[in-house]
Amino acid sequence: MTPPHAARRTFLLGLAATLGGCGAIASLDSASRPLDTYDLVPRSGSTTGPRSARTLVVARPDAATALDTDRIMIKPSRTEITYLPEARWSDEIPAVFQDLLIRAISGTGRVRYIGRAQGGPVPDVAVLTRIDAFHAELAGDGTVRATVDVTLTLVDDRDQRVIASRPFSGTAPATRDAPSEVVQAIQTTLDTLLPEMTDWTLQRLA
Repeated sequence: MTPPHAARRTFLLGLAATLGGCGAIASLDSASRPLDTYDLVPRSGSTTGPRSARTLVVARPDAATALDTDRIMIKPSRTEITYLPEARWSDEIPAVFQDLLIRAISGTGRVRYIGRAQGGPVPDVAVLTRIDAFHAELAGDGTVRATVDVTLTLVDDRDQRVIASRPFSGTAPATRDAPSEVVQAIQTTLDTLLPEMTDWTLQRLA
């Protein structure tokens, strides 16, 4: 006959193993659960103005490793980096922004051709982009703000001469740090920046 204390110890060990297994299964289930996916939409600049006969290509933007991801970044402080645990962009941030800029410029109807660097006609001008910020940040007072910092550089593809270069920066508040609110704040920021970028680019092609 098994002593009572030995039986109790066996029971507790079995219970711990069972609970541990449940925890592992829950973790695996959480890890395998698909993340909510968010996309952004472009806003074009002015559709009136001179039409350019030049062809443009937009190269894939440069970005730090922390931004070269499809995860939605949120910074608890200026020096900390984390990502929203249950949300992602539809593609890596550089690819998302490249597509937004192409569609924003194309939407004006004022260029002969604009596309990615791969394929298409021989370009007259290359649009180079550096993304320095594309995230939400928690302020000390508990508020949340989206920040987008991007530098555009136009390069003559024939002689590699820099035509013009300019940084663009914008922010917008989010009501809280929920994914939908953070995405909306970034969208609001881009609704201002993309038309500015589009108009600036087209003015330099005139």
